[in-house]
Amino acid sequence: MRKYEFTGETQNIECTGKVITLHRIRAARDFMGVKKEELGGWIETEDNLSHSENAWVSGNARVFGDAQVSGNARVFGDAQVSGNAWVLGDAWVLGDAQVSGNAWVLGDARVSGDAQVSG
Repeated sequence: MRKYEFTGETQNIECTGKVITLHRIRAARDFMGVKKEELGGWIETEDNLSHSENAWVSGNARVFGDAQVSGNARVFGDAQVSGNAWVLGDAWVLGDAQVSGNAWVLGDARVSGDAQVSG
């Protein structure tokens, strides 16, 4: 069963000289503290956020490119996950943190504040 849907609301951002369209998500069912109809954050495609498990993107957080959020991971606040980055397990990316490139954030890791993780 799908856990989120696109709301129809979009925003365009510029990244490395190209414009990317992000889509706001909304929870399609209750799961792990997220209530049905709750607005989520912004993703480029459904490949960015798993429909299985309990991962969630909320607030003004953005996930795009080939980045993936899965497991019980959370990306929220004004955080950004991009490139080929993965956020998985019970990891959190929050605040103004940025995870990009080929970086992986996993386990019980927390990336917050103005932190930047790349690789």
